[in-house]
Amino acid sequence: MAQEEHILAVGDIHGSYDRLERVLQELVPSLPPATRLVFLGDYIDRGPDSRQVLESLIRLKSERPDTVFLLGNHERMLLEVREGRDLLLWSVNGGSQTMASYGLSFRRIKDIPAEHIDFLSSLTLYHQSGDYIFVHAGLRPGVLLAQQEERDLLWIRESFFLAEPTWEGTVVFGHTPFSTPFQRPGLIGIDTGAVYNNVLTCLKLPERKFHHF
Repeated sequence: MAQEEHILAVGDIHGSYDRLERVLQELVPSLPPATRLVFLGDYIDRGPDSRQVLESLIRLKSERPDTVFLLGNHERMLLEVREGRDLLLWSVNGGSQTMASYGLSFRRIKDIPAEHIDFLSSLTLYHQSGDYIFVHAGLRPGVLLAQQEERDLLWIRESFFLAEPTWEGTVVFGHTPFSTPFQRPGLIGIDTGAVYNNVLTCLKLPERKFHHF
């Protein structure tokens, strides 16, 4: 069995700056030394404070360079709108709240700070550590990790988490909100709908202990 490192995985934040700050101020300082933080994507949209969330995560990246920040489908939508695509899709999925947090209209999306766009452009699709795979939405069953398509990694739902796992180890994912963490053999879902007046869930590994904020 691969050696396990200490990891704190953080579920979908969606502009919930107050919950993120509680994680960073109350939980992170108590973690074992050398714990790696892994954020599962969807930092923006729907909630009121997307700009503050990104500013906080950018600071965290400078303070803890080994932190893993995954790409979510909402970050991908913002980047696509900057390229002139899919404005309607993003606007009805929380993009309006994100632009409001910057005090900007959609026509001024190019005025989002370059530092924020650079951060979003640097996000990765998945992360592997020991027996765990971290991904935003999930994996296509029967497809090798290296051959997964980006759309599935960012958007897949039931055809992933209701299927029989075909991968080794455990996949930790967000994207699909559950009232409590989703657990099946080989699967742990930690999007618990922070932006829908539920909680922001963090998963501490290897203990498999959940923390809620």
